[in-house]
Amino acid sequence: MKPSFRWWLVLAAGLFVLGMVLGVVLPGDGAGSLLSEELAAIEQLAGMLTPFTATMAVFIFFKNVMVLLVSFMFSPFLCLLPAGALLLNGGILSFVGAAFIREGSLGTLLAAVLPHGIFEIPAIVIGEAAAMSFGYTVLAILFSRGDGRRFFPGLKRDLRYLGIACAILAPAAVIETYATPLLLY
Repeated sequence: MKPSFRWWLVLAAGLFVLGMVLGVVLPGDGAGSLLSEELAAIEQLAGMLTPFTATMAVFIFFKNVMVLLVSFMFSPFLCLLPAGALLLNGGILSFVGAAFIREGSLGTLLAAVLPHGIFEIPAIVIGEAAAMSFGYTVLAILFSRGDGRRFFPGLKRDLRYLGIACAILAPAAVIETYATPLLLY
């Protein structure tokens, strides 16, 4: 029997929170250097884009949607990509958050994350939960010798939640492009 989608949401949220904990606990180790490299690449990419432009909003939206789609497509490989994406996103959020707080800038952290994060974080959790559910369904069918009848209903449900997650990313991208820079400058 396939677990309910609520179970996948709890698992996805748990992995995101675990990533947040690891992002704070491990910054001096290899995880910290991995997150630092990831952040440097993001900063370099962000330097090429200009806030307050439709191009930036479209770029942010499609980048986030592509991450969810790739994660969904490759989830049958033991759900490693969705789990890794949740851990990495949680880790980056807490790693950056800890750096802001160390500098005594909780207000800047909240201004940078809250406006679009209210949409983006749930979208990531919902989208990656759909990816893990899909990956599990494929693996369960492959290793249970048959009964592919549950594939299409599960795929339909998972694609519906993936679509919801992608739709939630649209206002997140607009807010990140137009509102967040106003609060930071």
